[in-house]
Amino acid sequence: FLPLQEKSLSVHCGQDLGPIVLIRLHKWRLFLEDAWFCKDVRVTAPNGTLYRFPCYQWLEGVTTVEVREGSGKKLVDDKLQILKEHRHRELAARQEAYRWKNFAQGWPRCLSVDSILELDSNIQFSSIRATNFTGFLIFQGASHFLSGFLLRRTSWNSLDEMRTIFSRTQGRDIGGCL
Repeated sequence: FLPLQEKSLSVHCGQDLGPIVLIRLHKWRLFLEDAWFCKDVRVTAPNGTLYRFPCYQWLEGVTTVEVREGSGKKLVDDKLQILKEHRHRELAARQEAYRWKNFAQGWPRCLSVDSILELDSNIQFSSIRATNFTGFLIFQGASHFLSGFLLRRTSWNSLDEMRTIFSRTQGRDIGGCL
């Protein structure tokens, strides 16, 4: 297990376990230092049935994660008590993770945290998304600024005329970005 490496593991079980509806992943103290990202778990039963368990979570520290089988189901489809209990625990965990507060009267509610570092790493805004978002804003700003040059069909008569054009274009709304 090396950083930035993808690893597939196979575990063999010779007996049929019946329909598999829920799995538990345990990360032990041996690997406490590393955060692991688990994409999914696939289980092939002895009869050839493939079960998929989408996880898409970071596993940090000593932790246990329960993952349901990947076929989408509604609450009324949960016939087994273990699945009903799992859904209840998952809802309680999300209600704890997403606590809301009023920022100011008349404003939309916001997360009740002082810093994004207080949030679980699985719900923090990722640096990749932040980089993409920042790059998009820079591109939009540069395109907007350069549009004064690119869309101009004639030469400017003076520096004041040039200032006027750019002061008008900077206040214009570009697809809701300003």
